[in-house]
Amino acid sequence: MPCGETETMQGDAIVDSREIVRRTLEYDEPDRVARSYGESDFAGAGPHIETSATKWQEVGKDCWERVDEWGNLWRRVDPTSAGEVARGVLENFADLDSYELPGYADPEAYCPVREARGEHPDKYLLGSLPGFAFNIARKLRRLEQYLLDLLEDPDRVHHLHDRIDAMLEHMIRNHADAGADGVMFCEDWGTQAGLLVDPGLWRREYGPRFESLCGLAHGLGIRVFMHSCGQIEAIVPDLIAAGIDLLQFDQPELHGLDVLAAHQDRANVTFWCPVDIQTVLQSKDEDAIRRRVREMLDKLWRGRGGFVAGYYSDNVSIGLEPEWQEFASDEFTAYGVRGNFASA
Repeated sequence: MPCGETETMQGDAIVDSREIVRRTLEYDEPDRVARSYGESDFAGAGPHIETSATKWQEVGKDCWERVDEWGNLWRRVDPTSAGEVARGVLENFADLDSYELPGYADPEAYCPVREARGEHPDKYLLGSLPGFAFNIARKLRRLEQYLLDLLEDPDRVHHLHDRIDAMLEHMIRNHADAGADGVMFCEDWGTQAGLLVDPGLWRREYGPRFESLCGLAHGLGIRVFMHSCGQIEAIVPDLIAAGIDLLQFDQPELHGLDVLAAHQDRANVTFWCPVDIQTVLQSKDEDAIRRRVREMLDKLWRGRGGFVAGYYSDNVSIGLEPEWQEFASDEFTAYGVRGNFASA
């Protein structure tokens, strides 16, 4: 995997990774494209709390299980994939009021974030969140039941979301106090075909929550990054309006590069993407991969910022040898230099 320098010369000054990312988010013409491969511009850290979580254990042929910090039981069929929730800890919704959320509100749990800030002063430090309300609640109840709950028991779902949001507010404050530059969370809102919920429901139940949490983060001087899988174009404008600063997509082709570029023309949103893991990389065609890297930079970076060159961390799960992403990383590094975009 190609490695670049973590510092970039700009005139007589040295611009470190933290500054590269800051300028990327502000469309302030960074000297090169920000990146998450090789000598990444990012460092990450999160809270450490004592829970009853377990590690993955092989419990049968093609079956691994673990319990997470929330008390949910997970299963997977191979030794590397993320797996899925098999039984949510709130299988009985009547247990909601007696259920104790993990101790993420405790400021003392954020020692790893403070330590990471000291160890990586020149990196853009991202504190980890376990998701917003949707990502957490869907696991506590299991996705299928949770989607039914939204229709059949909206008041209780709303109460659950309120409890989760209160915890997330503490987490955002604690990350800011510990020195994080931003917070990042994963929340998969889409399938390959479209959104998991009606867009109107999203705007009523989730939009105000996004706006409130992003507003809190911005008021504390930190940014909000979000990863989502699937085709979520129906709510991308809402996410941007609510205050999401960066959207991380592993399948940018689901949206289309021109569509993503159009969002950038309306608002200074940043996209963080590898070459599409389900289409272009699967071609195993070096020339096609390199061409698509250049197209991504031409349309989404343009030498002004607004784009982070990504790398999908689990080649095994997508059935690829590392060399195919290495070609992409090499091209991102070679072409993603401001001198190649003098007219940007």
